[in-house]
Amino acid sequence: MKRKRFYYFIILLLIIFLGIFSREFDEIPLCTGDFLYAVMMYTFIRILLIEKKATQILIFSLLICYTIEFSQRYQADWINELRKTLFGKYVLGQGFLWSDILAYTFGAFTAFLIERIVLRNKL
Repeated sequence: MKRKRFYYFIILLLIIFLGIFSREFDEIPLCTGDFLYAVMMYTFIRILLIEKKATQILIFSLLICYTIEFSQRYQADWINELRKTLFGKYVLGQGFLWSDILAYTFGAFTAFLIERIVLRNKL
């Protein structure tokens, strides 16, 4: 289990790097970051719940992504100030978009399929 967690952790770091990198170039669509955020969330939940089935990880990661996105509809001053920080910008996001929901869905399902098809017997 420790070996599996280590490999997923390395994958997680790579996804975080790619997500931050994707925000640095105007040529990369913004939805790429949201897609990678969902992949990162799937991987993070996998590390925490290494023994759970992939479908459970998919559901947990989508619930978290959707909750964060829908929380952006809440516009109190204190949370808007938090969203202006680097942490808030990357974790809480800036504003609600249905396209983000779509990107999260594709990202989480992509991570799920990659794990099921590619990584199933590799880790």
